[in-house]
Amino acid sequence: LVKTLVISEDRRFYSHSGLDLEAFVRVAFGFLTLHPAGGGSTITQQLAKNLYTKNPNRSLDGYIAKLGRYPRRFVEKTKEWIIAVDLEKNFTKKEIIAMYLNTVEFSNNTYGIKVAAETYFNKSPDSLNLQESAVLVGMLQNPSRYNPKKYPDRALAKRNAVLAKVYSHGYKIKTRKQYDSLLGLPLKLNFTIQNQNQGQATYFRTVLSNYLINYCKKKGIDLWNSGLKIYTTLDSRVQRHAEEAMNAHMSYLQRSFFREWKARNRNPWSDDHGAEIPDFLQRRVKQTEAYKDYAARYGNDPQALQQALHTKRKMTIFTWKGERDTLFNTMDSLNYYKRFLQSGLLAMDPNTGHVKAWVGGFNHKYFKFDHVAQGKRQPGSTFKPFVYGLAMESGHSPCEILKDITPQFFIDGQSPWYPTNADGTKGSGRPMNLRQAMARSVNSITAQMIQLLGAQNVVEFAHRVGIQSRLDAVPSLCLGTSDVSLLEMVDAYCTFVNGGLQIKPLFITRIEDKNGNVIDNFVADTKHAINEQTAYKMLYMLKGGVDERGGTSRGLSWDLKANNDLGGKTGTTNNASDGWYVGVTHNLVCGVWVG
Repeated sequence: LVKTLVISEDRRFYSHSGLDLEAFVRVAFGFLTLHPAGGGSTITQQLAKNLYTKNPNRSLDGYIAKLGRYPRRFVEKTKEWIIAVDLEKNFTKKEIIAMYLNTVEFSNNTYGIKVAAETYFNKSPDSLNLQESAVLVGMLQNPSRYNPKKYPDRALAKRNAVLAKVYSHGYKIKTRKQYDSLLGLPLKLNFTIQNQNQGQATYFRTVLSNYLINYCKKKGIDLWNSGLKIYTTLDSRVQRHAEEAMNAHMSYLQRSFFREWKARNRNPWSDDHGAEIPDFLQRRVKQTEAYKDYAARYGNDPQALQQALHTKRKMTIFTWKGERDTLFNTMDSLNYYKRFLQSGLLAMDPNTGHVKAWVGGFNHKYFKFDHVAQGKRQPGSTFKPFVYGLAMESGHSPCEILKDITPQFFIDGQSPWYPTNADGTKGSGRPMNLRQAMARSVNSITAQMIQLLGAQNVVEFAHRVGIQSRLDAVPSLCLGTSDVSLLEMVDAYCTFVNGGLQIKPLFITRIEDKNGNVIDNFVADTKHAINEQTAYKMLYMLKGGVDERGGTSRGLSWDLKANNDLGGKTGTTNNASDGWYVGVTHNLVCGVWVG
């Protein structure tokens, strides 16, 4: 690729110092004789133009440039020459080539050689063969005119012109027969537009773009055309592991889920008592965009509306074995997708607030809803650390002994409420300390603590450490009955690891303009939420899930436990419709929701 570029665009690249005098003379002679003989710009000059003089806001203009088209062109060219010479002084030839290939346009909203190679040939740049390299190099003179997708004949002719130069220089193509055979080859595109549904961190990229749209609007910046460089906190390795783990485990869980409900011979949508919800699909379909469109069209004709909802059409659906084409109507589609389990995962550095992995779901194309920030569900027992956190702050000790006996709550106008344990009993009566109670997720002792501390005080404590959602100050709060997001839960657990400092999640560290000038630096906001002693005691409590006999985190892999301090808390809701886990280490807090 690089050799083809140099031969085609700037064959004296390695011998000049940014400007090619011989090329200037050739261009001048062609201009005077009315026989143009190609351009005179070197690769370094083209890089200078890409980096500095292509400024739509004309921020680099001076007085002369404002006098008209030709004075402006003279100023641009002069600056281009000066900058080209300066680039040669400060960068190696290899670095200049790399910068050039990373800043050039290749049409179809494609910038940089990496994206171009993936878009047109579905390859990395180092995997391109000679003829593919010639196609992309040929596009550089006029990306729109030589767009191989839109104008394949022009692109083919341009590719062959580049190959002719390569052949004349004796590179790769050694014989005329070889050359003729290459000219006869078709373009063989593997055109794939990079979109928001492909690649890594699809849900995170959506969150990021929404944030940047608002940010740039406030700053008066053109997000799409300003060439901004956005530096995020995401760790690609952690993100990859998170996505792979979710896909592998959710595929397995979904198979088990299908088998279970098929054996029960009923639909999975259930109420709090485990009974199937009647007319569930009929009510849910009214929330869909398809129903709203049909209702707007056939609102006065219920029969036509129902017919539209039940008319089958071709559609492609998601399956864990890959996409599948089928015939579905709107009700079929709703019935199919409502049977899928969903999931979200967030990993965060508790010391800096840096988001390391953000997986809002397992397929952004078919399931757009982000279960990290958008989704709010009952957290179940993962909420219990906030009850025990207030207890530690109030002077209680992890070693304090209580008996496993369910307390009685009197609520105005209602019968007394007795929260039962996971086994359905009101407690065994056996004594255990608070650490063991939280480790084993014993409801009765958590209920005793909220009765002693007060539900409103628990609400205030949870809000201090990072929960932002509205929480109902009722006794059942100790069992996690108020809806919260996964983002909030991970943020709040980070407060325990971070010595009591509540730190807001951060996913951007720096924004630069196209010239590398820093527009903004970002640091996570922090506030003192709880004292360090309380935070330390809560870490000790969370480690109990791993260390204590009967702890709900005992099943963690020994590979994770080796030479590592781990803590965590499980959580489930009624009928196991939601499953949560939040795990903590000294430098990572990771939360997962499935439901």
